[in-house]
Amino acid sequence: MSRLIVISNRVSAPKGRSPAGAQGGLAVALGAMLREYRGLWFGWSGEKTDHFTGQINMHREDGITTATIDLEEQDVDEYYNGYANRTLWPLFHYRIDLAEYDRSFGSGYERVNHRFAETVAPLIEPDDIVWVHDYHLIPLGTQLRQAGLKNKIGFFLHIPWPPRRLLVSLPFHERLVRSMLDYDLIGFQNEEWLDSFRDYVRHELGGTVDDDGTIVVGKRKVKAGCYPIGVDFEEFTEAVKSDETQLAYDRLLQSAEDKKVIIGVDRLDYSKGIEERFWGYRRFLEEHPDYHGQVLLLQIAPPSRGEVHTYEAIRERLDELSGRINGGFAEVDWVPIRYVNRGYNRAELAGFYRASDIGLITPLRDGMNLVAKEYVAAQDPEDPGVLILSRFAGSASQLGDALLVNPYSKDEISDAIRQALDMPLDERKRRWRSMYDSVAKEDVVWWRQGFVEALKGVEKRANLTIAS
Repeated sequence: MSRLIVISNRVSAPKGRSPAGAQGGLAVALGAMLREYRGLWFGWSGEKTDHFTGQINMHREDGITTATIDLEEQDVDEYYNGYANRTLWPLFHYRIDLAEYDRSFGSGYERVNHRFAETVAPLIEPDDIVWVHDYHLIPLGTQLRQAGLKNKIGFFLHIPWPPRRLLVSLPFHERLVRSMLDYDLIGFQNEEWLDSFRDYVRHELGGTVDDDGTIVVGKRKVKAGCYPIGVDFEEFTEAVKSDETQLAYDRLLQSAEDKKVIIGVDRLDYSKGIEERFWGYRRFLEEHPDYHGQVLLLQIAPPSRGEVHTYEAIRERLDELSGRINGGFAEVDWVPIRYVNRGYNRAELAGFYRASDIGLITPLRDGMNLVAKEYVAAQDPEDPGVLILSRFAGSASQLGDALLVNPYSKDEISDAIRQALDMPLDERKRRWRSMYDSVAKEDVVWWRQGFVEALKGVEKRANLTIAS
């Protein structure tokens, strides 16, 4: 059996008490996979060093073998805070107005990808299968090929792929996309992102797409497909049964004092639509004074990427907006918004989800959004809550029985909240059962097996034809 080598920006083996709201789905998904498959997880440790040496720190814990490197402060500033999170992240989330183009960011991005490649290449054996993750490491396939690797190498993008008309605003966009042709398989979260990639290849690179999903550009061929990520369903549903989940459930119910609870759980990020969500909730309070004192919004938003100034700005705006809403509508015995800037572990979140009548998940653009799936998985089958979901989340294509809304429209959010609060039990059960079956079937095991099996099935390279 071939080993599986996973490469991602950060290596953070998940533990049961890790703050899921802050960590995101990648660490959870990869951790579950690496416990099952023999192999290695390589990436940045999250630590800084004065001088990059390429020293690898090997560690094995809870069935997961990791190999990490430290990066210089300049690397972190230019590669991570710079190109990854101030250039690619906003652009790929359709926020061209926030994307920053700086020559030093691009050079730092290339430099760190090269350092990843030269450090991990000696650890990779000829029969290993390599799986590279996310927008931080798009050029890594080319770097590994230049290091002489002929292995089967796959790449999975966890965030959206932007339309061609936006991507062409990126300096050297063609060079970046051509570097992806050195992978054997490219995976996207849903058909929309895949179609956008194909559209770019056809119109900017003069490529073609075969019926089986093979993309052909000159002499290069690469498979591309849709592989939507799921939750670790078995582990999450076990967490729902835990004492810790029950305590969190009881805690929220008791503090809500018979009020209807609406919950949102997101990293503190402009792509999550929290500001627009607050405006939508405000519109609901304006239009439905009969619900004053009867409903509350619990928004959990752990901080992220504090080094990037746009995140400081969104936090300031949310602090101000939540304060204005509470100041304008609160009574001595009722506060309409509980806004919490900290993370909770998955067992606690499961309890909060189960105790909430509505899950309000309204990102402006999201590759997938596993919180929506976790909310569904946590519900009581006899009295399930209602999921309100942005139609621009990748998960909307799988969770069609949610109340789908345009997150930019405060009126749609307001109307959906009222519809959810008034929804009869039989309709809540019907919608929930359909979504639950999807979440249970298309889980993280289904996702990783689908991608890895497809990668195993590609033809191994007999020679190197590096994209240029």
